Amino acid sequence: MSAKSKRSPRGSNSNLTEADEAEMDRIVGRPDSARSRKSAWDEDGGMDNMGFDRPSSARSYREEEEVGRIETTDDLFPTDTSMDEKKKAEEAAPPSGCCGKFLGGIRSMWATRQLQFEESTKNQELYIKTTLRELIVYILFLVILMVLTFGMTSSNMYYYTKVMSELFLDNSFNSNGQTFRSISNLGDYWQFARGPLMDGLYWETWYNNRNVSQDELGFIFYENKLLGVPRIRQLKVKNGSCKVESNFGHVIDDCYGPYASGDEDKSTFGKANGTAWSYQTSEQLDGSGHYGILTRYEGGGYVQKLSTTKAKSLAIVDDLKQNLWLTRGTRAVFTDFTVYNANINLFCVIRLLVEYPATGGALSSWSFRTIKLIRYVSVGDYFVMACECIFILFIIYYIIEEVLEIKKHKVEYFKHFWNVVDILVLVISSVCIAFSIYRTIAVDTMLEKLLENPEEFPDFEFLSFWQMQFNSAVAVAVFFAWVKVFKYISFNKTMTQLSSTLSRCAGDLAGFLVMFCIMFFAFAQLGVLVFGAVIRDFSNFWNAVFTLFRIILGDFDFNSLQDFDKFLGPLYFFCYVFFVFLILLNMFLAIINDTYADVKSDIALQKNDFEMTDYFKKGYQKMMDKLNFKRDKIVDIQKALASADMDNDMVVDFDEWRTELKKRGYADTEIEALFAKYDVDGDRTLDESEQKQMAVELEGQKAKLDEEENEIEKDKEMAQAGRKMGVTVEEFSVLQRRVDRMEHSIGSIVSKIDAVLVKLEAMEKAKLKRRETMAKILDSITEADGLDDEEKRDQMERLVRDELDKWDQDIETNSTGASSGSDRSRTASSRPPSSGYVGDRVYQNRKDSSPV
Repeated sequence: MSAKSKRSPRGSNSNLTEADEAEMDRIVGRPDSARSRKSAWDEDGGMDNMGFDRPSSARSYREEEEVGRIETTDDLFPTDTSMDEKKKAEEAAPPSGCCGKFLGGIRSMWATRQLQFEESTKNQELYIKTTLRELIVYILFLVILMVLTFGMTSSNMYYYTKVMSELFLDNSFNSNGQTFRSISNLGDYWQFARGPLMDGLYWETWYNNRNVSQDELGFIFYENKLLGVPRIRQLKVKNGSCKVESNFGHVIDDCYGPYASGDEDKSTFGKANGTAWSYQTSEQLDGSGHYGILTRYEGGGYVQKLSTTKAKSLAIVDDLKQNLWLTRGTRAVFTDFTVYNANINLFCVIRLLVEYPATGGALSSWSFRTIKLIRYVSVGDYFVMACECIFILFIIYYIIEEVLEIKKHKVEYFKHFWNVVDILVLVISSVCIAFSIYRTIAVDTMLEKLLENPEEFPDFEFLSFWQMQFNSAVAVAVFFAWVKVFKYISFNKTMTQLSSTLSRCAGDLAGFLVMFCIMFFAFAQLGVLVFGAVIRDFSNFWNAVFTLFRIILGDFDFNSLQDFDKFLGPLYFFCYVFFVFLILLNMFLAIINDTYADVKSDIALQKNDFEMTDYFKKGYQKMMDKLNFKRDKIVDIQKALASADMDNDMVVDFDEWRTELKKRGYADTEIEALFAKYDVDGDRTLDESEQKQMAVELEGQKAKLDEEENEIEKDKEMAQAGRKMGVTVEEFSVLQRRVDRMEHSIGSIVSKIDAVLVKLEAMEKAKLKRRETMAKILDSITEADGLDDEEKRDQMERLVRDELDKWDQDIETNSTGASSGSDRSRTASSRPPSSGYVGDRVYQNRKDSSPV
């Protein structure tokens, strides 16, 4: 290809559109390669990248000529349709100028596959670009979300919780080694309150028995500040909250039923002075409900605040004990306090609960909520705050995107699973943002009140509860955010195996799930009714359900079943494991496994709608074309420099330079710019030094291009070397199945051909037999000339019978797969009387007593 075809005769700043250029190429007969090279030139910026200053208004004489030709092409197609299409294109085109570019940029920010569905289905490259852009933006969103979530937690939370729980739960309060975990009656609580509770809350001496200073008071483990004072709260039920059976009415006078908000005792009792003896509502205490082991408890009750010193707190506890603050009607005792560790900037909101059921005894439970309420202290915290601001911008961006998609697709939008996931993530994220703002304001307010009155009880229970819900909501959002990654990588057939398998077997799984649930819940109900009174794991229906799930996972207590009943326990366990685990559960796995095999076979046989590798290969080829074009351009200039000095005076004047570059298709402005760059003295000639400088720079640019191309080729070779060679196991399995089917088909064809050959061979043998029989009959007729008619008939009959017997024996020998009787009848039926056999005709003549 000549240099002229490589270069566009136009300058780099032409006003022609791509459609005009294509039409111009068709009229002037320019090859496609030249146009592609020209496109690469224009995208690269033409000669501007070499440092040439070309005026934007400049146009070469070839440009003027070709533009003139383009302007006259409208006369070649004087149709109304072309005018209508142009008008529609002009109306659809975005407004020109700065406003148009701004609107186009805004529109491209929310250009998703769903918003560009029609265009992306027709344009494969647009679909790939849109998918990649969405994936990159979403990965940035996911990174920001990860920074936020891990910025809220740290390993110190676990150790902080562990230290505080061991302090209050594992220290014994009597010689029997009882701890808070093993409290069993009303008296045990008072021993715990006077012992481990007081010792854990108030650290007033060092390990050498020296008293701590005034500033060091109120620190647990000398590190954790006790905020305000602890508080004890109890809930009671009134006498008569249950009914005594009439037969025991004269023996039992009092009846205290299980806790219920309607049966709560709100009357004043005991000393009748102070909050410990007078009921306060949940609104007065600004409290919240709590779920214990037995039931849910309201936020009101009888409350007693402790003091900031151990001595005063002990006096308060002793006073409550002496005046029987805990009674038969007591159903729950809460011990609440909050500590703060400034070293790690963490709060620990502690609640110790003892429940007294109507059966008697006691059940202890606890809650240690280690949370980070003061968010912005260190440099890392402020970095997290910056990420939170970016996260809010991302949420606004995605909300606008979903609104646009809903506006476009209407109800159809909600029929797609990934759209529902998008809505779920956005809703959870929006709620978390709102709560984060509320939490920051609420914590500042509470700490401000606490500093004003340090002997008040700071109720962080409500805030800590919702902080834990906030953490759980963020965890759910992160989970679905990671699941959503499948939405953006499902363009490849390998990535769709999971979703295709689940969607294809969903119907079978749903139908079988009904049978599984019937059997599963039947065993759960059976376990509750049989073992519920003795075994805790079957004490109620939900415990039984989770126990059966644990059995499926291999976590079970067989000894408790066997100890309850030597026969029913093992029988129940065996039946459940056999029917549910060995049969039903494996049926689930069989359905999924069978569907997965079908999906893999189908995916292996089908071709991708598009391959991402093809897109990158195309980009690689485009980059190589640009580098090759630049190299060709430099080579052209080098050749022009070598041959421009026509008079061999070692000086290249402008006319010689212009003539040489004109031959190679360069425009006047390009020639002028290139010449002016190296004509340092401005004498319109290039002397030997200036020519040498040009040659050195051109050679340097060429070497740089070669280096770039070598690096690209090296990266490509490394990628290909790292790629797995050969066929995969799935592809080999598919090929093996296809070969097996082909062998089976070929074997069937071969067997049929063998059967045809056997029949042809039998027919050939029959022909030979007929010839032999005919010859024998003719010979016998010739030999019987001297005999009378009776002897001739007997001899002929004997001969014919012998031949028929031999014929039948041969048929039986050659037959395959049939019985001898059926072969004989089939042989007889295959020889009708008029078949033309010589023996048949002779035998028929003998029966008719006609001479041969």
